[in-house]
Amino acid sequence: MANNELLNKIEALNEWEELLEQAKAEAEAIKDEIKRELEMRDTEELVCGQYIIRYANILTQRFDTTSFKKALPDVYKAFIKQSASRRFTITA
Repeated sequence: MANNELLNKIEALNEWEELLEQAKAEAEAIKDEIKRELEMRDTEELVCGQYIIRYANILTQRFDTTSFKKALPDVYKAFIKQSASRRFTITA
């Protein structure tokens, strides 16, 4: 692929990524409106046509890696594993 073709692809990629970000922002704004409506109605679940909308509080328990690492550094080191990946970036 020639450099000018590659440049065109990079520019097209930038345009699509910008469009994707705009679409994500719009989708988030719509979600926020729906959440506000559920809050106004003081409900966690609402049937709307064929859809069931839920906006509920969820409690989760997560492992505190930072505290564990500080309290038992040797045990932490014994159980960590290294992984490899490839990173793709384009900078201007």
